[in-house]
Amino acid sequence: MPCARNGCKGSDPLYRAVWPRSTAPVPQSGSPGRSLEGSLGGKPWPQGTSGLPSCIMATSKLPRGMTPPAVRSPSIGVGTWAWGNQFLWGYSPSQDEAIHGAFQRAVALGLHFFDTADSYGTGRWIGRSESLLGRWCAELPASRREELTVATKLAPFPWRLGRRGFDRAFVASRERLQGKLDRVQLHWSTARYAPWQEEPLLQGLADRVQDGEVAELGLSNVGPRRLRHLHGLLAERGVRLASLQVQFSLLSPEAAAPGGVAEVCRDLGVQWIAYSPLGLGWLAPVDGEERLFPSGPRGVLFRRLAKGAGALREGLLRLASDRQVPAAAVALNWCRAHRSEEHTSELQSHSDLVCRLL
Repeated sequence: MPCARNGCKGSDPLYRAVWPRSTAPVPQSGSPGRSLEGSLGGKPWPQGTSGLPSCIMATSKLPRGMTPPAVRSPSIGVGTWAWGNQFLWGYSPSQDEAIHGAFQRAVALGLHFFDTADSYGTGRWIGRSESLLGRWCAELPASRREELTVATKLAPFPWRLGRRGFDRAFVASRERLQGKLDRVQLHWSTARYAPWQEEPLLQGLADRVQDGEVAELGLSNVGPRRLRHLHGLLAERGVRLASLQVQFSLLSPEAAAPGGVAEVCRDLGVQWIAYSPLGLGWLAPVDGEERLFPSGPRGVLFRRLAKGAGALREGLLRLASDRQVPAAAVALNWCRAHRSEEHTSELQSHSDLVCRLL
């Protein structure tokens, strides 16, 4: 969520982090892009490249008989992992007012893609993320609400088995979201530890798409070979795979490596969603708090990163200071620089990569 813990302190920094000024444009896809200094610090960014995110999901060349894209999504999205997660993010219901304000601000700025999961939340707050998102979407005017794309992920817990293993979970998520559910996603692959579980569950979600209960189907946390296999499985029955979510940031660049999921997504016409592009907040410290660490597990992680990735963050902060933009803007633009060239030309308004804040 774009709030203080992710380096977007207040409404104006949120605006600047999402739409950086045109004097600090996104680096071209052809730039090195594998290191901060190589892609951003070595030479000035080329002028004339718009820093504004596109607001339409990538169109794809689909095999005959397959369903075309049903909903739109922007190239910057909003994740809701922290909403209800006390263990990692220190959530408390006292934060709801501030979170609601950030939600309203995001919508006002034109961020239309919101991602959640039925497992977001810890302890008694399981499902809290979906409940909050559903409530606040329902409070919007109908026209504004229809502009949003809301996606949730269903967790393949061990007791969810068979083609109908997600039936109750799907209905429960849709109820918490108060009917605003545009895309359902398999939260992670079980191929390595329970290979018998994954495909029946995915087929059950595809049934929901073909029955008209949800517009689109996506995947999360799947590798390149598995992605090709599952894409083919869905293509055989005429169901389009809309998206794949994977972790991607300056700290986790593997997805963009040759033969990685980004390359496969482009080959298959699947939208690529980069989650945690700010590295759980490590890449977007709040001004004046660069040396402070959060409490709990994130604090432990940050202390480790300070030893192994401190130079990277110092470089990021230096570039942000030189260009008078938040560190979050640099981190996000580094991710967005990995969009394919055909989607960064002036003739294209589509995006094949969505950066999900949080």
